[in-house]
Parts: sequence; structure tokens; C-alpha cells
Amino acid sequence: MSNPATPSHPSDAPGSSPGAPAAQQRQQQDAHRWWALAVIALAQLMVVLDATIVNIALPSAQRELGLSTGNRQWVITAYTLAFGGLLLLGGRIADLVGRKRTFMIGLVGFAVASALGGAAQNSAMLFGARALQGVFAAILAPSALSLLTTTFTDSRERSKAFGIYGAIAGGGAAIGLLLGGVLTQYLDWRWCLYVNVVIAAIAIAGAIGLLHDRQGHRDARLDIPGVILGCGGLVAIVYGLSEAESRGWSSPVVLGLLIGGAALLVAFALWQNRATHPLLPLHIIGDRSRGGAVITTCLSTIGLFGVFLFMTFYLQNVLGYSALRAGLAFLPMSGMIILGSTQISARLLNRIQPRLLIGPGLLIAAGGLYILTFLDTHSSYAGHILPGTLTLGLGLGLVFVPAIATATAGVAPRDAGVTSATVNTAQQVGGSIGTALLNTIAATITSSWLASRLPAAAAANGGRLTGAQRRALTNAGVTHGFTVAIGWAALIMLLASLIAFLMINARPGSRGAEAEASSGGPRTPSPVAGRTG
Repeated sequence: MSNPATPSHPSDAPGSSPGAPAAQQRQQQDAHRWWALAVIALAQLMVVLDATIVNIALPSAQRELGLSTGNRQWVITAYTLAFGGLLLLGGRIADLVGRKRTFMIGLVGFAVASALGGAAQNSAMLFGARALQGVFAAILAPSALSLLTTTFTDSRERSKAFGIYGAIAGGGAAIGLLLGGVLTQYLDWRWCLYVNVVIAAIAIAGAIGLLHDRQGHRDARLDIPGVILGCGGLVAIVYGLSEAESRGWSSPVVLGLLIGGAALLVAFALWQNRATHPLLPLHIIGDRSRGGAVITTCLSTIGLFGVFLFMTFYLQNVLGYSALRAGLAFLPMSGMIILGSTQISARLLNRIQPRLLIGPGLLIAAGGLYILTFLDTHSSYAGHILPGTLTLGLGLGLVFVPAIATATAGVAPRDAGVTSATVNTAQQVGGSIGTALLNTIAATITSSWLASRLPAAAAANGGRLTGAQRRALTNAGVTHGFTVAIGWAALIMLLASLIAFLMINARPGSRGAEAEASSGGPRTPSPVAGRTG
């Protein structure tokens, strides 16, 4: 069985004599690489913010299209399921077809799907468009990150580029909530989808002239059994977690989906060890540091997306914020993520070990979540909400840049697409799991709390509750459910911090040499290489 990590083209080996001059010449010719970064970052922003931009617009869409309370979740889940389930395939397609070409296809397809969603006349059309967005996002996102990896070859420049990219990846979700509030309040909820057409058009125009990439590898092959097993397992697990909210954890459907999904993923891992052209070469996640970075990325996103969901409903339904005001409430957290990514992580990435950024960052993020567990129905924004969200944003800002850089460092150029897809899969699946798992915890706690409080309150008031009394109790129950779920999110962040300290290599600069010696081929230069430790 051939080793898929070994470069098969001279240009794929940056350390080889024919490849090195080519790499230097390309760096000289690519004088507009920072403008290329702007194009890549714009596309990444579109993909990331689309996971959250419709959250604030969801009540308006539900009223206009007549969505039921039970199926409205599919506006979010249809996107995340398709995105997370197909990312690995998208990464391998990028390696096969070529990253720039795949990038362009993803942009065009995403724009068309967004236009269909904005023009939706019924729930089926909207759900289908959201799923189609997820399909093209799965094609677009891996090629964007791998283009970033191959465009910046100098370690210091790559650190700066990753800082900008990490800020977009971390802050894009919060920006989506803000933009969703603005568009919903001043235009219409449909513009939360139409805006992607505008963004994609700008990115396409820039990509045509600014992005450069070699042709795809003609000898690459798609691992169809791997696609079925891997994507099927991820979809089954995320769908099972989503259904647990309405059906309960003991439901045969939920248990069947979770067990079946886990079995498919086990079969996927076994198959990848045998496949001639694996969808996910196991050496990519077999590296201890890279595996730790992927796991911490997934776990940190679980907490982040859970908080976005809870705070959106808490601000609008409990505190009575408008859509715009709720979106603005997330702006300071987004700013802290950008500040932590660009001004702290990116500056320190070449000077200290990644785990000394990732581990403490996750501890700080857990502290921010812990602050939010003290929210009640009368909490003030300045005194209660802002301190927690600022602390959470700062912590995550320290995490994203070194985690992404570590996860993508030291791989062969031909595996850059699938490695980038693995990172994006961790983020998107983490977001899907966070939304489904933590929402189920919150809903269960709320139902239990109300079941024990409402009858007693009614009995104390002569057997009846006024509308205001019932609303006050319901808000208290909902808030209690949110704070308990946020507490679980804090525990997940603590677990992620422990994994970062234990798994991520103390000397990541040595990984490239170790990988080259073990597999017989040079690797993509690491943005964290060269530090003394």
C-alpha cells in the first residue's frame, strides 16, 4: 500500500532541490499574497458567519413560513449536518481537482444556494437550500485553509496570516449574530441569506486574479466507502443529538442513531487503515500534537456555539432585547476574540510553545463560562453579561491561532486539503454537537424545574396563575436551564485544557524533522517551527 503522505510531484517537496527554487520564485511572484489572504478570509467569514447569522432571524422566518416549533431547528441543523458530514470529502476533492478551482466552485455554489434560501416560499425549500449551502461550504472551507497554508511559506508571515484567519474563524460566528440582527431589523430576514451572494461575488472577483495554485493530483482517488462510513457516522451522531431534545435520550431512535453512528465511525477508522487511497490518512491525526489540536478545537467550539444559542434566546426572550440589540451584545466578545488572536496569539506563536497558549486560553474561557452561570432573569448587561462574554472571548482568542497552526503544520502539500478539512470538521461538528447536546441539557433541566414549580405556585395562588406570573416562572426556568448547560460547557472547556497540556508536543518545531524521517518525505513548513522552547 502506497504512503499517501509522500509527495508524488517534485513541486510537492519544498525541501527538494527542484522544488525549493520553485517555491522561492513563487513567493517572489506572489507579491499580492496579502490581498489573496483578504479573499481567503472573506470566504471563510462567509462560511463561518452563516452558521449563526440566521439564529436571530429565525423567529421572523418561522412566522412568515409557518415553521413549527419542532422543525424550526432544521434551519440550523440542515446546514451544520451537511457541512460537518462532508468536509473530509471536500478536502480530498481539493487535493484531487486543485485548491483554486475547488475554491471557485464552492463560492459559486454557495452563492446559488444562498439565493435559493432567500427566495424560499416554504419550509422544505428553506431546509433544502440550507443543506445545499452546507454541501458547498464543505467544498469551500478546506480549499480556503489549504490555499492559506501554501500561499504563505515564510514562518513569520504564516503566523501573521494564521492570526488573521484565526480571528475570522473565531469571531465570524459572533459577527454573524450581529449582522443577522442588523439585516433582520432594518431589511428582512431573507437578507441574512441574500448577503452571501454579495460576499461571494466579491470573493470570486478577487480569487480570479489573486489566487494561485498548482493543478490537482491526477493520481489521487476518492475513497467512496470512506465517504459513506465517515460522513454517515457523523451525520447519524449529530442528528441523534439533535433529536434527543424532542424524543429524549432513552428513545430507541436516538439510541439507534448514536450507536449506529459510533459503529460507522469505528468501521471508518478500520477501513482507513486498509484503503489504498484513504479519505483521512490516519497519520494525519496519529501525530500526538496534531490530534490534540484537533480535539481541543472540537471541544472549544462545543462551548462557543452552545453559548451563542443560549445567549441569543436569553437576550431576546428573557430580557426582551430587539434583534439588533441582541446582535450588538455579542460585539465585545467578537472584539476580544480578534484582539486575542491578532495581538497576542499571533505575536507569541513563534516564541512560546502552542500548549502554553491553548491550555491557559481554555482555562480563561472556562472562567468566562463560569461567570455566565450566575445569570438570572434580572441580570444587567454591564454587570453580569459583559464580564463573562469578554473573558470567554479573550480565552478563545488565545486558542484558535495556535490550535489551527499546530493542526495543519508538518503535513505533505498533497495532504494539505484533507488536513484543512479535518480542522474544519472538528470546528463544525463541535458546533453541531454543542448546539444539540447543550440545548438538550437545557431543555431537560427547564422542563424538570417547571414541572416541580408550576403546580406549587398555582396552589399558593388559589389554583391559578396570571399570565404575568406564568411568564415570570417560565423565564426563571428557562434561565436556570441555560445556566446549568453553560456550566457543562465550562467543564468541557476544562477537559479541553487538560488535553491540550497533555497531548500537544512541548517542542512542535521538531515535528517536521521527525515526520520527514519517519515517512521519507518532507513536509509543509510549520508556522511554529524554529523555536527553542
